[in-house]
Amino acid sequence: MNTTHVDLSDPGFVSDPYPVLAELRAAGPVLWHEPSRRWLATTHDAVSQTLRNRRLGRIWEDWEPTAEMEPFNALHRNQMMENEPPAHTRLRRLVAGAFGRGHVERMRPRVEALTARLLDGLRGTTDILGEYAEPLPVYVICDLLGVPGDDHAQLRAWSQSIVHMYEEGVDDATKHDAIAGSVEFSAYVAELVNERKAEMARGIRGEDLLSDLIAERDTGSGGAGRLSEDELVATVVLLLNAGHEASVNVFGNGLHALLSHPDQRDRVLAGEVSVPTALEELIRYDAPLQLFERTATADVEVAGTTVSAGQKVACLMGSANRDGAVFADADRFDVSRDPNPHVGFGMGLHFCLGAPLARMELDITLTRLLERFPRLELTGVAPRRPTWVLRGFDAVQVDLGEAA
Repeated sequence: MNTTHVDLSDPGFVSDPYPVLAELRAAGPVLWHEPSRRWLATTHDAVSQTLRNRRLGRIWEDWEPTAEMEPFNALHRNQMMENEPPAHTRLRRLVAGAFGRGHVERMRPRVEALTARLLDGLRGTTDILGEYAEPLPVYVICDLLGVPGDDHAQLRAWSQSIVHMYEEGVDDATKHDAIAGSVEFSAYVAELVNERKAEMARGIRGEDLLSDLIAERDTGSGGAGRLSEDELVATVVLLLNAGHEASVNVFGNGLHALLSHPDQRDRVLAGEVSVPTALEELIRYDAPLQLFERTATADVEVAGTTVSAGQKVACLMGSANRDGAVFADADRFDVSRDPNPHVGFGMGLHFCLGAPLARMELDITLTRLLERFPRLELTGVAPRRPTWVLRGFDAVQVDLGEAA
């Protein structure tokens, strides 16, 4: 079998993984990664096969020591993203309606209003990530759930402490922060649930997803069909995390790419390319999620390689999005690329539930930013976060130029 010893935590790789990912694709569609004892799916076809095959699932394994890691483990063991049917089906059904296209479109005026408010506060040279891209999706998902949006900074901090556990080579300090963040985030959500229950007991029912989930918890069918208390907390934490983490990094990575290619920015400004078309390239070119793992529940073949039951396959999403067999001149940033079958939102059973909401948010935020500040440009080198699995910037400083 083809074997690689590539260091996925090497700072050079984390800074720019794409040359190494190209070498991995050239070595084969599925490679055995000796350091992590798992398979790497490197090509678009191998990643697609892995994500679509029902014998390759999200099988949660508790971090050890289990007693110490229980607050973190509980949030993942009880959420839809780390489960397969029937648990996944039940948990996803409870929230799917809130992310349907019709409901998302009804949220458009609120997103427009939030965007305008944030743009009104921007002046001169600013961190467009921290002042614009980060607050908005948190406000939106908080609105959807019925959570106080003013807590967005704390929610973001808890989220970061948890998602750092998804990286390669997790150390003890990261584990400690993840445990603390999980405890505090869970307690915050549990308190919100108790407050909402008290309001509902007084006949006050909110028009929000948290109220819907509480109603399901209290009145749902018995046995396996009912939402448990742990599942309720884990579901809300997942939605708050996933509802903004990817959107922030898509916007940051994508806007940085757009401003690094002013000729492509000008094509969008001139109306030569629509923002929705350009957004797909922003998602593809510098993927915010670089790796997503599956576990074989039975022996299964992926791109000519047999994966044995119990073995893991790490889908290299950023590599799939740069596969020259699918994308012509794949390393070129081209806002007019169409079709653009990137894997940015996943595939199959675990396709991103929030994709319609994310696309709507990104469409509005990018469109309104370019309308208001058409000549904005980068002011220097943007510092990357020292993470690869969830790839993004710490800040993106821009000179907004004169407002239109």
